[in-house]
This record gives sequence, structure tokens and C-alpha cells, in this order.
Amino acid sequence: MLTAVFLLSSSPVTNKKPIAVVAGDGIGKEVIPNAIEVVKASGAAVEFTHFDWGADRHLADGTTIPPDAFQMLARDFDAIFVGALGDPRVPTNIHAKEILLGMRFKMDLYANVRPVRLLDASLCPLKNATTADINFTVIRENTEGVYMDMGGVFKFGTPDELATQEDINTRKGVERVIRFAFEYARSNGRKKVLMSDKSNVMTYAGGLWQRVFKEVAKEYPDINTQHMYVDALCLQMIRQPQSLDVVVTNNMFGDIITDLAAALQGGLGMAASGNIHPGRTSMFEPVHGSAPPIAGKNMANPMGAILTAAMMLAHIGLAAEAQKIEDAVTQAVREKKKTADVGGSMGTRECAAWIGERVAR
Repeated sequence: MLTAVFLLSSSPVTNKKPIAVVAGDGIGKEVIPNAIEVVKASGAAVEFTHFDWGADRHLADGTTIPPDAFQMLARDFDAIFVGALGDPRVPTNIHAKEILLGMRFKMDLYANVRPVRLLDASLCPLKNATTADINFTVIRENTEGVYMDMGGVFKFGTPDELATQEDINTRKGVERVIRFAFEYARSNGRKKVLMSDKSNVMTYAGGLWQRVFKEVAKEYPDINTQHMYVDALCLQMIRQPQSLDVVVTNNMFGDIITDLAAALQGGLGMAASGNIHPGRTSMFEPVHGSAPPIAGKNMANPMGAILTAAMMLAHIGLAAEAQKIEDAVTQAVREKKKTADVGGSMGTRECAAWIGERVAR
């Protein structure tokens, strides 16, 4: 069952909803076009506009992203569909930072939403795990924490070198992502929100998260609450994943635990995500990275990108088309019409084409 995020107000249903596409680098240039073909097969009333931002463009003319791009994306599009960014030809990955992190920070996409759903037991490395055991969502704060690039180095390159990295947590940032998690739980029929931190060590930042979580929870008496330190949560994800419902945490911890969560559903090639600001243009991206060693070899798993596209459609009000896509991906997994990373023998194009054919039916 697809989960709703928060519907974005958009143009009337008689019009096609505009979606910006940034395929990016590496396998992004393979999986995103294939995912788009699956969306077209669903009959979704959308119109895609492609942008060539990525390593190739940066190496050609020095452009990472045009100066007015973020304003244009927010003004002219209902959603943004992004592939993967990162290329060894750009050692600094400056283009990836300015495009991807730029969207998250400058467009204020403060909630990273990562559904963790096992489509078939064969994909999970846990012994005796069933599809009912792994069905939760991680809400990661997306615009603060150590990702704000605040810190510095003193006495660089000497035996006395000192490096600092600041963890920034604001009342506004913490409160809105916690409230988002409760609203998400309520909107999707979830019964529990678990907040994870490391407040026994990070007492100042953790103290803020603790206080705000308890205050916001009072506004949602219909939702149960729980707290776990992040190391205990990692243990729980392996031992009792069925106990999890909605997890909310900070930027760094969310980044780490969602990779662990992806393993439970078959790996990064199966993982979808959305970067959300309710009521604003939001960005959706599969989380597998650009994977340069397999780029261009028709080996990449397109399912994460296809599931991300379904998540995006649900977000902009096209739930029926989104459900058709997710059902077809589930069927592909169960009938072993999949790529090698999840135990299949199909190539990227062939796997996506099989899914698209089922969607079109």
C-alpha cells in the first residue's frame, strides 16, 4: 500500500502536472529514463522537462546549476525527479553538492521521507523475515545537523591539527520535522512515532530533541510515542523490525540508519525517497548513488527509481497511477523479473520494460 506524504496544491486535473527531471551522473542516466517510461505507461497526466545538470555539463562549461534554477523549479514545477550525482572526473563533487544539497537547503526541503517496505521475503537478509515484518518509514531532518558545513581546521597538516564539525539544531527545525512525523503517521494510519537520538552523550542537541518531542506529542494523543538511542535503534531494526512504525531522527543518524533499513528491503537498489516541504515543490530521488563501476552496462537496478517515481506521483495527487506502478514492481520481484543485485538475471532496460508492460495492462 502506497503511503501518502502531503498533497501539493497544483494545477487542475485537466492539465498535465509539470515535473522537472535531473538524471545526473552514472547510473542515474539509465534508471531515470527507464522509470519515466514506466510512468508514461501508467497513463499519469504529467509532463517531464529535462535539465542537463551534472558532471558532463560541469566539465563542458563549468556550470553546476544556473543561478536562478531553484526559484524556477519552485515556481514552474509540481515536483523534481532526480537521479544520482557524483562522478570521479569531478574529484570535489562540487556539482553534486551544489545541485543536490542545494535543492535540499535552498528549497528548504526539510523532511527526508524513506519508506522501508519489503516487497518479498526473498529480498531480506534476516532469517525468517516476512513482508509483514518490515513496513516502516524513517523521517530524517534534512536541512540542519552536521550537514550545514560549519566548522574548520586549525594547524592543518601538523601533529597538533584540530578539526571541528558543528552540529546545528534549531528549535524551528527540530519542531517542524517532528510535527511532520506525527502528521505523516496520522495521515497514513500509523500508530506510533519513535524519536531516536544520542541524548545521553549529545546532551545539548539531544536535550532539545527530547523536549520538543514530548511537547509536540501532547498534540497527538491518538499516536503512541517511543524513544530510543540510535545505537539501540540499530539493534532493534535487526532483531524486531516489526515493532517499528514511523521513526524520526536528525540528519546524520537518519542518513546512517536508512542505509541499514535499505538492506532490510533488498539493498539500495530498492530504496525510494522524497525530500519534502509540505505545500511546496518537493524533490524525489532513488538513493543508490551514481555507481560509476557499473554505469552504462545495463546492470543497474531500476526498481528504486521506479518506486521513487510512484512515490512522487502519490505526492502530487496521482495515487491510482502510483499504486499501479508499485503493484507491478511487486509482481516483478515475486516473479523474479529483476536485476542481478536482487537475485535476478535481467538488465536495467529489460527489467523496466517488463514492469512498464504490466503497468500498461
